[in-house]
Amino acid sequence: MRHITVFREPGRFAGWPANYGMWHWGDEIVVGFTVGAHRTVGRGHAIDKRQSVVNMQARSLDRGLTWRVEAFNGDRPGERGLSADEHMNPGLRLAEVMSAETAAIPSQPLNFQHRDFALMLARTGLARGVFSFFYLSYDRCRTWAGPYRLPQFGSTGIAARTDTIILGAHSALFFLTANKADGEEGRVICVRSDDGGQSFRLLSEVGGEPQGPGDFAIMPAGLQLPSGRILCARRCRRGGSGLSWIDLYASDDQGHSWQFMNRPVTFQRARHSGNPPCLKQLSDGRLLLIYGNRDGPYRIAAQISEDEGRSWSGEIVLRAGGANGDIGYPRAVVLDDDSAVAAYYINERPDGDGERFIEATIWQP
Repeated sequence: MRHITVFREPGRFAGWPANYGMWHWGDEIVVGFTVGAHRTVGRGHAIDKRQSVVNMQARSLDRGLTWRVEAFNGDRPGERGLSADEHMNPGLRLAEVMSAETAAIPSQPLNFQHRDFALMLARTGLARGVFSFFYLSYDRCRTWAGPYRLPQFGSTGIAARTDTIILGAHSALFFLTANKADGEEGRVICVRSDDGGQSFRLLSEVGGEPQGPGDFAIMPAGLQLPSGRILCARRCRRGGSGLSWIDLYASDDQGHSWQFMNRPVTFQRARHSGNPPCLKQLSDGRLLLIYGNRDGPYRIAAQISEDEGRSWSGEIVLRAGGANGDIGYPRAVVLDDDSAVAAYYINERPDGDGERFIEATIWQP
């Protein structure tokens, strides 16, 4: 394994690739993330909520060996940070300058199969009233069109991160986090567009709505197998005990219904809320499940399935040495030689008070 620094600056907090996305075209890779100011905290994310954040991306032209950092070249209403309101004080939040109706509806169907295509989902915050939207690029993330509107689907809020399955030029599944009936995050829904993002319809809930106070199922990771079966992993938490895990579901009818498969990951320490999954497939059919492990010792980890998710290998450590649980949120791509490039955020100063930075691990499973 090789660990490559993507973005690192003293005094800065760089984080959450899973909120934005990672894409590749041959040897070229782009990963999105956000950058704010570091602030010492006793627990949680070491980001200064009194200062604004900016959306960034990094590009590699050599399969993840070197990276060039770029600004996100798309419309950010009010120049506010995307998908970061819960980490900002009032006066800096995106929802203060944008409404659910602000985002446009595409004037013509978008081409989800364009050769240089990328799609990024974004949101305001997490609580009741949160809304989401998406951006599209036809030039490998050099410029972004949007924001384009996502409906609320009858929910008290939609808190989207980037997770889609492209089915055709104008057809795609979007896996979204919807708020529960009590207005809190979360339950996972699967929605579909067949007109290039001009309209959407709700297909299903993936695994149902968690019922207890503080319970959630959020941040899905979808994957379509060659057989047509669709898998979806969910980040889950039980509010009462504070325990977290990752569940896996399967659909054999294009996302209309789901069956529970298993629980590949059960975290042992309470009250760290777990970490989102990233699900990928190699050319030989093996599946990769990548996640941050906040149990301690803090690490970026993976598991492998050789039977399409029915059983899992047990944990493989991709990157050890995290100083505390403020790590993870991975996204990954699989290249033509079956090497996996996983990007995540991490910190490693022994006291846990150092800058948070973006790193990539290149791994040959």
